[in-house]
Amino acid sequence: MYAEKALIRVHRDLKVHTCFYPNPHTAATIILVNGSLATSVSFNASLKYLTPIFNVVTYDQPYQGQSRVHNRQLPLIGKEDEALILLELIEHFRADHLLAFSWGSVAALLALAQRPARINKAIISSFSPVLNSPMLDYLSNARAALGACDRQAIGNLINDTIGEHLPPLFKRCNFRHVSTLEEFEYAQMLFHIRQVASLDRDRFMGCVGNIDTPLLFINGELDRYTSPDDALRFSRMAPQSEFATIRHTGHFLELEHKTAWQDVKQVVERFVLRDGAMGNEQKMAMVG
Repeated sequence: MYAEKALIRVHRDLKVHTCFYPNPHTAATIILVNGSLATSVSFNASLKYLTPIFNVVTYDQPYQGQSRVHNRQLPLIGKEDEALILLELIEHFRADHLLAFSWGSVAALLALAQRPARINKAIISSFSPVLNSPMLDYLSNARAALGACDRQAIGNLINDTIGEHLPPLFKRCNFRHVSTLEEFEYAQMLFHIRQVASLDRDRFMGCVGNIDTPLLFINGELDRYTSPDDALRFSRMAPQSEFATIRHTGHFLELEHKTAWQDVKQVVERFVLRDGAMGNEQKMAMVG
């Protein structure tokens, strides 16, 4: 798949490696925000249903993937910094849609709370405002493994928890990627865990209440860590929100099986292609 690659200077003189997948048949552009420890490669499955509709932008955070080599003297980067990076990239690429996955959604929602004029609609997948018991256990174990820089423990933890429904091939790829990262990336992940664990939910939800962009929240039916029921807590604060649950699917949604990929494709297309604003209506859908 053809991509135009570029290195862009953003917030605090950081350098971000980007890929722009052009679609000559549309002026609409969507920017994708990946989760912690992931790079833009994690969106390969999403590209297959997004590129027929949009120009698509992916990028690696300054401490990840193809951006890392260009930011050797790098301080720890918080979610607020990631939100500012995202806002600059939205302007640079003139993006009018956004899709964020898992913890990338924290930065995405903080950015959307600034009401960027260009963004028409946003999709938030595998995220909730609730740190439930399974998530708290995951965070506690992750803190211990990351603090000890125990590569095998880190790889196994992700596959045994949020990745529990991934097929074996993806689990092997996941383990290989996560267990071979640089120590600085583990330190960055540990910093994010501490940020998320100490997140003031009332303050964060108040921030979400400032978002005037129509939002679609997508969660897997089997996801014990960011469950559909917990995601529904957003309905009280995000007035232009709707929710979709993907049946027989966990945290990694379209990566888990072909039917999940088709179901995510369906709900995303229905949301982004529908004309008109949603107003204050909140809808819940079960797909699959």
